[in-house]
Amino acid sequence: MKYTVSMKENHLFRRLYRKGNTAADSRLALYVRKNGRDTNRLGLTVSTKVGHAVVRNRLRRRLREIYRLHEPELVRGVDVVVVARVRAGSSYYGQLEESFLRVCRKLNLLEK
Repeated sequence: MKYTVSMKENHLFRRLYRKGNTAADSRLALYVRKNGRDTNRLGLTVSTKVGHAVVRNRLRRRLREIYRLHEPELVRGVDVVVVARVRAGSSYYGQLEESFLRVCRKLNLLEK
């Protein structure tokens, strides 16, 4: 990911949940907030409710790849947290990608 770093600190996640804009559908929820930098920060959250470790790790890899492929289209200078819902665990890659783009459009994250 060229313009993105991982977000790992708990306080950044909490601030984003509290003060960020949100949009969701049946598979994903997205939280977004401007960070005042030239790069984006990406955080992924997959609960144990989604499935066992293999399912959760596969889902994280898929979401990271979807983000990486669409990164040039996204606005820069934002913190993004993608929260996978239970239904995401049994979804195909194409469905996850469609969900991600739909939620990004709701939050005006895609550049024109």
